[in-house]
Amino acid sequence: MRKHLRIGLIVNPLAGIGGAVGLKGSDGQEVVEEAVKRGAIRRAPLRTLHALEHMCDLFDCLEFICFPGCMGGDVCREAGIVPTVITEGNPEGGGFIENCPSAYSVKTSGADTKAAARALKNESVDLILFAGGDGTARDICDAIGSTVPVLGIPAGVKIHSGVYAVNAEGAANIVRMLVGGEMVSIAPGEVRDIDEDAFRVGVVKAKYYGELMVPNEGRYLQQVKCGGRPVEALVLHDIAEEIIGQMDDEFLYVFGPGSTTGAIVEQMGLENTLLGVDVVKAQEIVANDINETDLLLLVKGQACKIIITLIGGQGHIIGRGNHQIGPELLREVGRENIVVVSTPSKIEELEGRPLLVDSYDDDINKMMKGVVPVVTGFESTVLYRVE
Repeated sequence: MRKHLRIGLIVNPLAGIGGAVGLKGSDGQEVVEEAVKRGAIRRAPLRTLHALEHMCDLFDCLEFICFPGCMGGDVCREAGIVPTVITEGNPEGGGFIENCPSAYSVKTSGADTKAAARALKNESVDLILFAGGDGTARDICDAIGSTVPVLGIPAGVKIHSGVYAVNAEGAANIVRMLVGGEMVSIAPGEVRDIDEDAFRVGVVKAKYYGELMVPNEGRYLQQVKCGGRPVEALVLHDIAEEIIGQMDDEFLYVFGPGSTTGAIVEQMGLENTLLGVDVVKAQEIVANDINETDLLLLVKGQACKIIITLIGGQGHIIGRGNHQIGPELLREVGRENIVVVSTPSKIEELEGRPLLVDSYDDDINKMMKGVVPVVTGFESTVLYRVE
């Protein structure tokens, strides 16, 4: 008997592997190997498990079709799901995946993702649920276009595409709405990606690649990142003056990525890493472009504040592009020492939507929930909601 919803699951096990170790991406075998050397962990399977756990009460209504090992089978079993597993030459009609060079080994590639998407399309699934980043979305777009509805579980370093849920729980909530028969429209979602090589030297070059069909649920679906708006130099100057005036020479200051936080570091006459994390004490650089492990060691036991900003259009303050500022660090520093800065225009772009936290840790997500002060200029602070 057919269950209410047939879900095809694809896990890109290497998505996001370079983020916390300061590599600003995960594309390319050399980057992956370097990330492993630096002690990176595979976060996409954990993020997928988190999404599945939030829909465990729906399993009687869901049929999962996935692939062996790290591309889906392992995480399904860990969640208590007995999936239909597609393997090469499966005599029981599970399907046959051609042109899959790495045969779902640990070292998966974009070719595996494309082959998996094509196979799931042939299996006539209702929805492809996938964990990855913008590169994963591109691969799926290349393979199947807008022929099958998809929904992304955000697990990458850079997520500019409008095909992802705001977090793992948001993906589960959308599936819950579909199972419950709620009116969820299907609409095109933009697939965007940036040049990682340019990204690593501080240049953001986002490009439109195509569209995927997604469940268009505004509460749980990530909005496309805004770009191309001129930076308000005067406002950034005022924000920098306000933060610098509050700084205590006895504290370490961790500055997250972004032009708003970067302007503060630059106003002190220091070199900043636009898309990395820098540490300052007594208005002197302590570390540039530091990774998660080294940052945690540096901060341990020290008086510290974290200065972060939001991603325009999306509203994420944690979990997008700043994986170096991980759950352990946030727990060590505490909510009261996390300072959010933003230009007023970025707040206005949210149109009332909350700021978002997607930290890979439920306790941290709950810790940040509520209302936070956001520094928007000189002697100008607003209160804004976080979810």
